[in-house]
Amino acid sequence: MSSSTRSVPGNPVAERGGPGWLVALLPLLCIALLPISIWVDLQAPAGGPGVEITGGAGWPWTLNGAVLGLLAAIVLRHDRHQMFGWALAGFGLFWALDGFAQSYVRSGLSETEAWPAMTWMLWFLNRFGVYLTAVTAVLVMIFPTGRFLSGAWGWVSRATVAMLVLSGLVVLIAPAEGRLGVDRLPDGVDLDPTTVPWLSGFGERLVSASVAVGVVAFLVSLLTVAVRYHRSRGVVRDQMRWLLWSVVVILGALVVGLLVPLPASDHLGAFLATVLPPAAMTVAIVRPSLVPIGDLLARTLVLAAVVAVLVVADVAVLWTLTQLLGDGLSRAQVAGVVLAVAVLLYSPARSWLAARVRRRMLGERGQRYDTLAGLSAVLEEAATPHDQLDAAARAVATAFGVGFVSIEVEWPDGDPVVATHGARPQLVRELPIRYRAQEVGRLILPAKGVRSRLGPRDERLLGDLVRQAAAAVRTTQLMAEVQASREQLVAAREEERRRIRRDLHDGLGPALSGIVFQLDAAQLRLRADAAPSGEIADQLGTVSAQMQEVVADVRRLVHGLRPPALDDRGLLGAIRQLGEGLELTLDLAADDLAGRLPAAVEVAVYRIIAEALTNVARHAGTTRAEVSAVITDGVLRLTVVDRGRGLAGAAAGVGMSSIRERADELGGVATVRSGVDGGTEVEARIPVRSE
Repeated sequence: MSSSTRSVPGNPVAERGGPGWLVALLPLLCIALLPISIWVDLQAPAGGPGVEITGGAGWPWTLNGAVLGLLAAIVLRHDRHQMFGWALAGFGLFWALDGFAQSYVRSGLSETEAWPAMTWMLWFLNRFGVYLTAVTAVLVMIFPTGRFLSGAWGWVSRATVAMLVLSGLVVLIAPAEGRLGVDRLPDGVDLDPTTVPWLSGFGERLVSASVAVGVVAFLVSLLTVAVRYHRSRGVVRDQMRWLLWSVVVILGALVVGLLVPLPASDHLGAFLATVLPPAAMTVAIVRPSLVPIGDLLARTLVLAAVVAVLVVADVAVLWTLTQLLGDGLSRAQVAGVVLAVAVLLYSPARSWLAARVRRRMLGERGQRYDTLAGLSAVLEEAATPHDQLDAAARAVATAFGVGFVSIEVEWPDGDPVVATHGARPQLVRELPIRYRAQEVGRLILPAKGVRSRLGPRDERLLGDLVRQAAAAVRTTQLMAEVQASREQLVAAREEERRRIRRDLHDGLGPALSGIVFQLDAAQLRLRADAAPSGEIADQLGTVSAQMQEVVADVRRLVHGLRPPALDDRGLLGAIRQLGEGLELTLDLAADDLAGRLPAAVEVAVYRIIAEALTNVARHAGTTRAEVSAVITDGVLRLTVVDRGRGLAGAAAGVGMSSIRERADELGGVATVRSGVDGGTEVEARIPVRSE
């Protein structure tokens, strides 16, 4: 990241963050109140108004605040401009103060005396604590971005906060009217320090109405969470799933707590409900990829379902035994039955439920080997690239349980081959398909939905599937290219044979036949001795000229098949001869190539240089060129550079195409570009293999 502010999707601007000292102060204050609250609880009497009002020690609630303060410190250390972190710090401080107030009231309030500020401690505990609901609502409405939703739902969120604030204000000003059930209080302790006197007689109704409004407002805040989840995608969707996971765990724990009573279950349940969602939200903000949340959510659902199955099975077995044996089962026997049911059913139930839950939520991605093996078998049977891509699209859709997959692969003729599975949603994301570091197409998946999110294992599986399909398609492409090349070679061979046949038939054949006729005629005349010697000489002269033309034609044909200069002078000598013929001054730098180049490479190099020098002579406007030919690591690097006009405004012609084709035929590559200091640079790289 380029700036000092850590980047978290949707964070507020930096100016909204608090000062650095406050980042440490608020969490430390929450944590510091815990030992104080424990010490105060240890001073509590056995009975009295304080014990009756509080109903128990306050330190467990202060513990909630301390843990929340620690979580807030983690979020603010990650990004002190994250408004969720500040709201969480306030939430933790609220809980810590509420627990401390309970400890203070429990230990410091008796029938005859009260510790200092007892009125306001009671007020905070019994009245101001109503705003815990408001702070909770704000937390869930701004998670994970630190802001309310945009648009109309943003105004709904603000209105919800206003409703919660007003409902809490009603509780603050409504008379207690005996709601606490305590009549014996020492002098100076007031249960109604903020009560409006003229509301006397309406206290209970006002509080009931306020609670109803608060419940409605809190339900609306949960609705905004559902809206945010529906809108979210990418990392934000994963962050929202962390909150969903915590809710699933709390619901499961609640069911278990109802069926299996535990010591201090009230405190444990409250601690879990208060701390687990903020803990999950902290992980979501600081490190959402700590574990694949899709897998974690699926495993949690499986575990909850297994527990439910075991509980139902235990109840059914115990009921059946009770009906058969009456009430004769001892506790040890009941425990033995429960243990036996758990041992017999846990593993089968877990495996069966895990397979179905994961398949329902995440598709077949857990069956990695089966998915890859199935795709491999289908690819072997597919006859065309389109069939192969169809098979790959179906395999990806099945493996990841998504309703839409599209695979596009570029084809040599320029038109992509496209295979689509399912209906395209409104929001999609594209992933490149690479084969040997070269991008050959793209994979298109839905951008939203639980199944579209990929963990590290999912990404590896997707990569394996796509690479397998890409390799198969690429193989088919190469086969098509090889077939096309074979056809071109055959066509070129036959065309060359046709040209040679035509040249020999139409040129060399008739010419030689004419010479034979002329010689026969001259022979007949000599035998007859009827023609003057001068006419015979003229006729033989004509034959000599025709023979010279035939020799020239033969040389031209031979030159077309392989330049004679290569055999007469070698490659470097032939290059110098080219420069002399084109009236160019060549700066030639080359390795000793004698005997090191196969015949095909030697001819290709000569043709490429000839074409490049011809372009220099015709178009560059200069009489000097630099030619180099060097072999490095089995590759011949050939360059022709001039300092002429360059390529500006020049259209690609047959010569440039010929250069590229000659290099490509031998598995090489050729480029034509403007030189660094002007002019034009032709470069070819051709692999050199021994013959």
